[in-house]
Amino acid sequence: MTRYESTGHLLLTPVDREAPARAVRLREMDLGEREDPELDDFARRVARTLEAPYAGVNFVGEERQFFAGLHHGPDAAASGYPARVLPRDHGYCPHVVVRRRALVLEDVRDFARFAGNAVVDESGVRSYLGAPLTDRRGFVLGTVCAVDVVPRRWGTQGLATVKALAAELAELLHARPGPHRG
Repeated sequence: MTRYESTGHLLLTPVDREAPARAVRLREMDLGEREDPELDDFARRVARTLEAPYAGVNFVGEERQFFAGLHHGPDAAASGYPARVLPRDHGYCPHVVVRRRALVLEDVRDFARFAGNAVVDESGVRSYLGAPLTDRRGFVLGTVCAVDVVPRRWGTQGLATVKALAAELAELLHARPGPHRG
């Protein structure tokens, strides 16, 4: 197996100028600080719909990412992956958030920028599909994503599906009772 060396987190993780404002918005919406059974159920639905072993609802803060919704297959429990909390320079969700658009990586090792990410060697991630989770005010709060440990063709249908799921979840979050949802 080829091992890719990281070229440093500054090259791998984009600068996120919206992070401070996003952190405030996440606190206003009471999101991104604790596990959420409803979001775990949503992640399970994402995994089932996309036929992926892993899926998540990930809120990206200033220093870390938090998977408030997480689904993993039975084999994942022993490995400890995926974790609920990751540094900002791990994985691909921060790229989706900063770019403000979906990201499809059929084989992460095909892209030098993404192949050296820690989740490749530490967790065996080989393919990723994620869409931004955008609230009504235009804040990209995080992502809805699916991951596989083998290369995979997500296709245009997979891309359309993850985008639709992210839009659906944004509406569900706004419909929840709580502070500052609008």
